[in-house]
Amino acid sequence: MSYSKRTALIFAAGLGTRLRPLTDDKPKALVTIGNKTLLEIAIGRLQKAGFDHIVINAHHFAEQIFDFVAKTHFDANIYISYEKEQLLDTGGGILYAKQLLGNKPFLAYNVDIISDLDVEKFYATHREENLATLLVSDRQTSRYLLFDKNNHLAGWKNVKTDELKTPFADFDERQYIPLAFNGIHVISPRIFSLMQCRTEPFSITDFYLSVCDKERIVAYQQPDLQVTDVGKIEQLKVISNVFI
Repeated sequence: MSYSKRTALIFAAGLGTRLRPLTDDKPKALVTIGNKTLLEIAIGRLQKAGFDHIVINAHHFAEQIFDFVAKTHFDANIYISYEKEQLLDTGGGILYAKQLLGNKPFLAYNVDIISDLDVEKFYATHREENLATLLVSDRQTSRYLLFDKNNHLAGWKNVKTDELKTPFADFDERQYIPLAFNGIHVISPRIFSLMQCRTEPFSITDFYLSVCDKERIVAYQQPDLQVTDVGKIEQLKVISNVFI
């Protein structure tokens, strides 16, 4: 197995509960916008940015994803990381796909995020001394990542519940910049050595928060980024063709 250009992992294993009843008989990755599935849209964006080694994690109706990939011609090497026994969450999904992801920085990409991100430019900004580079934006949400003045991750805040997560003692959230995470990130492969003791499903966001006092996890903002989470029925109805 070679990794000649760029590698990406598409998160497509979720149950898609927010898209029911559309996901009662299919995975959310195969829900369509116009005449394209979310998976086709994601793979197409990645191919245009030079990604030729694409891993898809699958669980819910995984056999349909296997069939779809087998029947559809993609000008890329497509591999499926099948989480057969249980959903492993985002962090667990990354660790489980380790053998398919190689030893270069890889892009992690949520299948239900549609944006006008310049994927190639975003990937190129990542530096291997950083554990991860996160696509964020200054937009309204209920949950924010908190960054210091050097764009380094330091915490997380749920503004509805006031729940705060940080590994730092005496943390004053007023000194940090709240930004919304957009579900797209570039990750250095050394992350696997930090994850190797994990045996249960775990969130990649929680993992980042557990190591951000020792590792550099940095923010990236694209000016005037347009981004939509189409994991909800109402967003599917209003999505603009500008994103596709």
